[in-house]
Amino acid sequence: MKFVKQFTILVTVCFIGEILYRIIPLPVPASIYGLVLMFLALQAKIMPLSAVDQASDAILSIMPLLFIPSTVGLILAWDILKARWLQFLLMGIVGSIVVFFAAGHVTQLVIRIMKKFNGKEGQHD
Repeated sequence: MKFVKQFTILVTVCFIGEILYRIIPLPVPASIYGLVLMFLALQAKIMPLSAVDQASDAILSIMPLLFIPSTVGLILAWDILKARWLQFLLMGIVGSIVVFFAAGHVTQLVIRIMKKFNGKEGQHD
């Protein structure tokens, strides 16, 4: 029953992300709104990690299966893609490098901010 409750919480946050996507006129995917909401709820201690840890671990464990439909779609579209396969491959490689670079820098920035915040917080105790 605990797993069902945790999964319901995750689905509810995703649903709220979908609502925000419809309401806010920005070109931001609904899944990003959901991720930000979940991050903020966990950081603000509105929701403890234990409220979603088992369900999120289960979803992460099956994540590779979620790529099968898109892979099948690429295989089915091969007749269209084969004329420009090299361009798609290069876009994929360059895009991945840019995402890795950006994710690394954002992670370092967040770590620095958290260290500053925790350092200042510790001085007040």
